[in-house]
Amino acid sequence: MDFRYLGNSGLKVSEIIYGNWLTHGSQVENDAALACVRAALDSGITTFDTADVYANTKAESVLGEALKGERRASLEIFTKVYWPTGPGGPNDTGLSRKHIMESINGSLERLGTDYVDLYQAHRYDVETPLEETMQAFADVVRQGKALYIGVSEWTADQIRAGHALAQDLGIQLISNQPQYSMLWRVIEGEVVPTSKELGISQIVWSPIAQGVLSGKYKPGAAPPEGSRATDEKGGADMIKRFLDDEVLTAVQKLQPIADGLDITMAQLAVAWVLANDNVAAAIVGASRPEQVESNAQASGIKLDDDVLKAVDEALGDLPETDPAQTKSPETRVVR
Repeated sequence: MDFRYLGNSGLKVSEIIYGNWLTHGSQVENDAALACVRAALDSGITTFDTADVYANTKAESVLGEALKGERRASLEIFTKVYWPTGPGGPNDTGLSRKHIMESINGSLERLGTDYVDLYQAHRYDVETPLEETMQAFADVVRQGKALYIGVSEWTADQIRAGHALAQDLGIQLISNQPQYSMLWRVIEGEVVPTSKELGISQIVWSPIAQGVLSGKYKPGAAPPEGSRATDEKGGADMIKRFLDDEVLTAVQKLQPIADGLDITMAQLAVAWVLANDNVAAAIVGASRPEQVESNAQASGIKLDDDVLKAVDEALGDLPETDPAQTKSPETRVVR
């Protein structure tokens, strides 16, 4: 496993991160979840990403149980705050001081740790003053409950404003967690250049485009039984945008590229996002240990310019590149 610095900080993370969105506490039984975490550790992964909203806090509890007994200093544990948790009351969501302070305490208890390495704003809260949010994050850091601060799916302007306030408050905003893959490149135009300027890294989610870039979804064919596309609890809505026959046909053109490198299509997809020098790590999830083991092998794979060009030629103008697709809800989401 290779490691990279996260932003302009001294924190190193495994370039493959194990994430438990859509799996722990919901799609995957606890025994399987524990086996996947063990496979991640055995593969050299030291960085784990979760969020309080995943399975309405259950995912954090499962991850905490899975990591129990591991040397805490040898792990990097990330979580997030923003989306509704608990019964979904008016203060159970957003980035208000109240919600942040209550959420970090709940996350630490569920994760079984005194601190998280990175605490992330899961979206931008348009209804709370950014100054209030960043002050609350600064207090979380000063209380020793988080070492660093990150954001997720923030626009370039939001990142710039948050970074400026973090500097004024004497804390480090070091990362952004956006969706990024061969098919979803919306961060390249604005978010990545701004982040490079400010010393902020990307921790990217869905590098395999919900599994589409693994090649298992075939044009003109029904989705495989048990796949994410057939599981209404497992992200079926999100994957729909990629299940277009034109997209799936183009994705099949990636198979010869992967074959030429003697790697799987999924490994090619993960290596592709890691080829972006602003990407510190790619988050992978799994429902089976062997998926973790296989995806972890993408670490260290270097793609030359000819391979990157071949990927672009195979996909043509199908990838989404509009920076406006990076956005947060216009109002807080309350159940």
